[in-house]
Amino acid sequence: MQEIIEGRAWVFGDSVDTDNMYPGFAMKLPIEEAARHVFYDLRPGWTAQVQNGDIVIAGKNFGIGSSRPVAQLFKHLGVAALVADEFNSLFLRNSINFGLPAVTIEGVSTAIQDQDHVRLDVRAATVERLEDGAKLTGTPLPGFVLDIVAQGGLLPKLAADGYLPVDPAMAGSGAANGQAGGQA
Repeated sequence: MQEIIEGRAWVFGDSVDTDNMYPGFAMKLPIEEAARHVFYDLRPGWTAQVQNGDIVIAGKNFGIGSSRPVAQLFKHLGVAALVADEFNSLFLRNSINFGLPAVTIEGVSTAIQDQDHVRLDVRAATVERLEDGAKLTGTPLPGFVLDIVAQGGLLPKLAADGYLPVDPAMAGSGAANGQAGGQA
């Protein structure tokens, strides 16, 4: 896990639901194709603009809705982390299970503007706008959660700790790399 992430901010509002992130029709597509439809209705063309290392920033209750594996799509697009005023609890667990850092920093959605260049310290739960040095501090993730993210997700962490067998035949599949399951 990269603890210090510098990237461009993509800011979304309150109560963005998983249907807006992962539309129903895309759920039947391979991950590579489905990823091209993230925020399809909410922000058309966004997937062509997002780059490796970018950070999605959102308001309150980010990820409300069903337990669609949106974190997997974000990771495929190169999104390095999520920061929100508040996460829906199920969405937060899914993000961690897939090894995508999700940091809560109250007020971030109004302090950071779309396209700002920011530095996120995942461990310290701070975000800094690089243009002027404005900095916000949030709630640090517990150590065991950081360990899960550092291992690439819940399944890789359980395999590394000896709780799951490491099946060489599954090494290239999503299941061995934390790309399966939703809830913890």
